[in-house]
Amino acid sequence: MLENIEDYARINKIPIMEKDGIEFLIKCIKDNKISTILEIGSAIGYSAIQMALVNSNVLVTTIERDTDRYNEAVKNIKYFKLNDQIEIINDDAFKVLIDQKYDLIFIDAAKGQYIKFFEKFKNNLNENGVIISDNLHFHGLVNSKEKIESRNVRGLVRKLRNYIDFLKNNEEFDTEFVDIGDGISISRKK
Repeated sequence: MLENIEDYARINKIPIMEKDGIEFLIKCIKDNKISTILEIGSAIGYSAIQMALVNSNVLVTTIERDTDRYNEAVKNIKYFKLNDQIEIINDDAFKVLIDQKYDLIFIDAAKGQYIKFFEKFKNNLNENGVIISDNLHFHGLVNSKEKIESRNVRGLVRKLRNYIDFLKNNEEFDTEFVDIGDGISISRKK
């Protein structure tokens, strides 16, 4: 069934994590014995499902503002019988108020808002928790400006570069950058 979600994403041009990126994320969850996850950007539930399938103790709270994608995610989560492990919220992440602390915060939503997502949710991180961000290469465009033709894409790439600088210069977090999938960062409190 995961293949069906992958096919649906490809046909409908819905971005989901690349295979080696999701494998890296799953390994990180296993190696660090992560049990509580906050995901910003559910899309159609692909990564939330993959994370929940790691272990029946893994609980995922995921936020998706697009109603069509949310509905597709709900259907996919139900198919995998993961309703007890995955709570999906249909709202704008900036409007969602969450008090709970998490072992992992996974940012994979509007690329231009990564700094704001990081700042809003960093206090929801457990003491030894980790913040992982995906798509830092943005299909290779972050490191090759000359290929960008669209002004909108240039703006997005500029914001991703600003996010990378924000992580590199962050006083509170140490960040490791991993050249897997579409580029991943792993940030831990100092």
